[in-house]
Amino acid sequence: MTTTHTSPAPPEAPAARPPGKSLFARLIGNAAAGPLAALVIAVVVFALTTDTFFNLDNGSLIVEQFLVVGTLALGQTLIILTAGIDLANAAIMVLGTLVIAKLGQHSMPGGLALLVGVLLCTAIGAVSGTLVTRLRLPPFIVTLGVLSVLTATGQLFANGESFAVTSGVLTFLGKRSYLFGQIEVTNGMGVAIVLIVGLWFLLTQTSWGRNVYAVGDDEEAARLTGINTRRTLLSVYVLAGFVYAIAAWQALGRIPNADPNAFQTGNLDSITAVVIGGTSLFGGRGGIPGTVLGALVVTVLTNGLTQAGIDSLYQQVATGILVIVAVAVDRVVRRRAA
Repeated sequence: MTTTHTSPAPPEAPAARPPGKSLFARLIGNAAAGPLAALVIAVVVFALTTDTFFNLDNGSLIVEQFLVVGTLALGQTLIILTAGIDLANAAIMVLGTLVIAKLGQHSMPGGLALLVGVLLCTAIGAVSGTLVTRLRLPPFIVTLGVLSVLTATGQLFANGESFAVTSGVLTFLGKRSYLFGQIEVTNGMGVAIVLIVGLWFLLTQTSWGRNVYAVGDDEEAARLTGINTRRTLLSVYVLAGFVYAIAAWQALGRIPNADPNAFQTGNLDSITAVVIGGTSLFGGRGGIPGTVLGALVVTVLTNGLTQAGIDSLYQQVATGILVIVAVAVDRVVRRRAA
């Protein structure tokens, strides 16, 4: 009896795995990668080309400069995520500083004057949101009109004056203390951290935040899925108005003086920060972390160029180039993703 020996069948080859994205591709796809890289490059360049950039005092100055622009950019982010834009945010903030400071000068308690300013800025945001949602006007046109109205209103209200602020409540965010005996911090930094974390939580961890992204991505599709798009849009403008009020408080804390001619490029700086931070002007993509990095890029760029003795006009040229490049990159990314 013969036995036949059969050789064992060769093991099956493992199923081919779909090619995964490389580390480089994942980094490029991360919305925060661009602004983070720009920030690192800017810091390195200015550290090598100036003698004072890395001083502790200059570091504190950069953070203080970031607070106002960064806070404006947070509100701007909310609106741009819905595929809108707010050209009036700095004008809302400036009018808020004027009203708060003037009321505070006329024997009104600082806390009450601040409350009036917060309500005013929030109400202006509500008006803009109502015009956009009820009359279906383009956000660009609405906020451009509001910008003109508020700029003139601020000048008329101030009547060519500026208003000094002495109330402890109104200058509270500018109060300084020291960490480890050397690093200067202000109360405004703490408020900014709370605001950043709070807005991040709202946008990423709540149904309201998911609705905001859905409306920005495709408003009609969001409406068909049952989202109340009008209410969502209105709430975005109201919340943005409140954030601009916090920016007004930050501004009074940093420089305790309300001037109708202040922050004339604040709206453009905030848009620049949001766009550099990876939030798409076409809506539905981006977020708070990118905006924070974008605002830091704008602040570091301005501060570093000033430290290097570069004329402010050239600084505006550099900022404009950054905006164009950021929008172009966003456009390319969207086309490839389509």
